[in-house]
Amino acid sequence: MTRAMMLQGTGSDVGKTLLVAGLCRVALRRGMKVRPFKPQNMSNNAAIAIGENGAPGEIGRAQWLHARACKVTPSVDMNPVLLKPQSDVGAQIVIHGRMAGEAAARNFGAQKERLMTAVMQSWHRLRKDADLVIVEGAGSPAEINLRDRDIANMGFATVADVPVILVGDIDRGGVIASIAGTHLILPDEDRRMIAGFIVNKFRGELSLFGDGLAAIERFTGWRSFGVVPWLKEAALLPAEDAVVLDRAPRGGKGRLTVAVPMLSRIANFDDLDPLRAEPDVDVVFVPPGRPLPPVEIIVLPGSKSTIADLAFLRAQGWDRNIARHHAEGGIIIGLCGGLQMLGRNVRDPNGTEGPERDAPGLGLLDVETTLEPNKTLREATARSLRHDSETSGYEIHLGRTTGPDCGRPVFEIDGAPDGASSIDGRVWGTYLHGLFTGDAFRRRFLAEHGVEASPFGFEQRIDDALDAIAEALETHLDCDGLLAAAR
Repeated sequence: MTRAMMLQGTGSDVGKTLLVAGLCRVALRRGMKVRPFKPQNMSNNAAIAIGENGAPGEIGRAQWLHARACKVTPSVDMNPVLLKPQSDVGAQIVIHGRMAGEAAARNFGAQKERLMTAVMQSWHRLRKDADLVIVEGAGSPAEINLRDRDIANMGFATVADVPVILVGDIDRGGVIASIAGTHLILPDEDRRMIAGFIVNKFRGELSLFGDGLAAIERFTGWRSFGVVPWLKEAALLPAEDAVVLDRAPRGGKGRLTVAVPMLSRIANFDDLDPLRAEPDVDVVFVPPGRPLPPVEIIVLPGSKSTIADLAFLRAQGWDRNIARHHAEGGIIIGLCGGLQMLGRNVRDPNGTEGPERDAPGLGLLDVETTLEPNKTLREATARSLRHDSETSGYEIHLGRTTGPDCGRPVFEIDGAPDGASSIDGRVWGTYLHGLFTGDAFRRRFLAEHGVEASPFGFEQRIDDALDAIAEALETHLDCDGLLAAAR
């Protein structure tokens, strides 16, 4: 019989994604066939996975990372429901890797039966090929006002009868109260599902928290599975939520500085991770309300809602910063939605991304984009025409971009041209996500800007980080107890 356990958190960003990745690698290293699962995710960071009949679909980027920790091919069953926020009150719904409509937050409860059916279908399929399934929750089970529509936390755990490990984040403070408070407000049915707790992100001498663990056990009756120290390797792994960008370093002393405006619907921002890992490159994510600083390169990242984020960009005054940067000879790069923004116009005749049907772009590329209902989803092997080097990545986008500057493509993907560039080459864009993960391309790109890339292989660094995290969890957690708690 396949066993399972689920990690839920006292709140968002307590480190569930990292712990699931590490525990997946722990189980793999112990010789188990382990699979990850997240019933429902809400994120604009997506990845390509295998769907029905081998067709590509999309899942949350975190579940792609978990599949990598298990050394298996990502499947849409690992994240059957993905919500991609398009506005403050609504999201695109992706079921089993494919677009399946939209929902307003106030009406989301009406979708529960349909979504739970999809979740359980994937759950039963995934379990057939595993010794152990490690499940990640979303947000917190303490959001009891949402319990009647929940499919991501206790709504799933109680139906699937999966024991829960509660994760608390000591770095943000109040971890004793957050774990004890969760115990206090959960209904009895949900409280009984919790087998114990983990305290995460501890800085300092671990032995000093012994009284804290005893207090939590006394208040809750739950057992402690251990305290995880702050793991520096976490910075090497792709993040799931854009909330991490609020704490991203604001720049250091690198020879090359790249500014990235934090759009309201920023997507797939881990495209910049390989550059952030370079010691001679500073990648500065600029939050709303601050001007883009003087830098060598501005990168417009992906966006879930291109037209809405164009308006957001202008509201911050970033369009003026970009225009000044261009006039002063700076380099501007657009990735996916960023490519669309650099053109003369973006049209959405079917209202695919929202009520606005037409918006002027930044006019730095002589192209136009028309958003279309059918989404492009594919893994891609690419050759950089600009740098004469190979790389790989993936495409997830709505829309078709055409115009004179497309006559100067940036990449060749599976034999077809991709992207556009200005006559002087200082402005260019592409639909290819993950382009900087290719070591050869990244080295030539950085050399163009006077920086020698470090000799590391980026993909190997991710795998090494997963092994290091697994070793740390074996040291600091009762992994035997955790695996025994699975049922």
